[in-house]
Amino acid sequence: MVGRRRGWFRSAGNNEWIVAARGSLASAFLDMDQRQSAAEAAVHAAEQVFPDRRMAVAWEPVRSRCYDAAGAYVALTEQLEQAERDGTPMPQGPQQADSVTRQLTDAARAVDEFYRGNQGQLENAVAVLGTVPQLAQQVKIAAAGVRRQAAESEYANYPSVREHAAAVDEALITLEAAGSGASAAVVRESANRLEAATKRLADALAQAPSRAAAAKTAISSVSTRLAAARTKAEGLAPAYSGLLREFNAASSADLADNERESQRAIDAADAALGRARAAAAENNPEIALDLTTSARGYLTEAEHQVDAVTKRLATLREVRSDPQEKAKAVRFRLRDAQMLAVSRGLVTEWGSVLDAQAARIDRISETLTGRHPDYWAYVAELDTITDFIAGVVDRMRKQAGPRRE
Repeated sequence: MVGRRRGWFRSAGNNEWIVAARGSLASAFLDMDQRQSAAEAAVHAAEQVFPDRRMAVAWEPVRSRCYDAAGAYVALTEQLEQAERDGTPMPQGPQQADSVTRQLTDAARAVDEFYRGNQGQLENAVAVLGTVPQLAQQVKIAAAGVRRQAAESEYANYPSVREHAAAVDEALITLEAAGSGASAAVVRESANRLEAATKRLADALAQAPSRAAAAKTAISSVSTRLAAARTKAEGLAPAYSGLLREFNAASSADLADNERESQRAIDAADAALGRARAAAAENNPEIALDLTTSARGYLTEAEHQVDAVTKRLATLREVRSDPQEKAKAVRFRLRDAQMLAVSRGLVTEWGSVLDAQAARIDRISETLTGRHPDYWAYVAELDTITDFIAGVVDRMRKQAGPRRE
């Protein structure tokens, strides 16, 4: 009985459905594997070129699905081979074959859906990945040409040329290192960095011939400004003397060192200008330009020191001639702010705050007594009030309008 049954399972019919199932399964597996391999390569390219897009994370569920289907295919194929070899029965064999075939087909369909959904990015990544080695080579050739031009140039010792040539050398070393095993993204980034450094070096070489003329113009300009600063500084001492003579000592206490500081800055500017002239004479125009920039900075400082004294004197004389004029201007700003509070329905929130500023104005006005009132303290306090009012107005304008019932 057993022998007869075993012989039945070895019948041609059993072999026929197994052969057909294996063929169907193999076809579905090869189709899925081909699609998976193509998508996997594109995802790998995307990870190489655009790692920030995290394409591999989106691909992982589809990849796992393909691996599961492949595992099921391998397991069933082994069972079919054993059944065919040994003639053992597989009562559910056709159903299992259909199930695994569907699993393979569904996995292939998932690959297609993933690819179609990301086709633009994937194909772009593949295209870019293919151009990276060529891009790197082209950039290296261009950099070598510009670097050679810089080395042979009569401007090779200019600071800008030396600086940018060194940057090209460094970027070239980085790109060479990236070429041995680094990702395409790193290679492309390194190539872009070298390309940018090469452009800056080329620009420095292009601008070098005009540096001498620029330095000459700058030296002339700073010389004129230095002379003007010296003339202007001559008015500082009389202005400071006027402050001491005409006003409360506290009005000028913070300006006591201005004459010395302005002279120090003028001397520093003069020294920098002298070094700039020497650098220009030695055919170092870029150094000369840097020194004229330093000289301008010193002259700005000197002018600020002088202006602080002369403008202080002018301001205090103006306030002394009509002390209430400035207070009136601040009160006018305060009234505008109060009207804004009313129009926006913000009196509850800001009314008392603004009213307090009126009291501050009254109090500071009452301090203008005696032979030498402290007009500077008066001006400073009114300016503080003005700034405070401006801040309140700004906050009110940013708030919503009045709510209506």
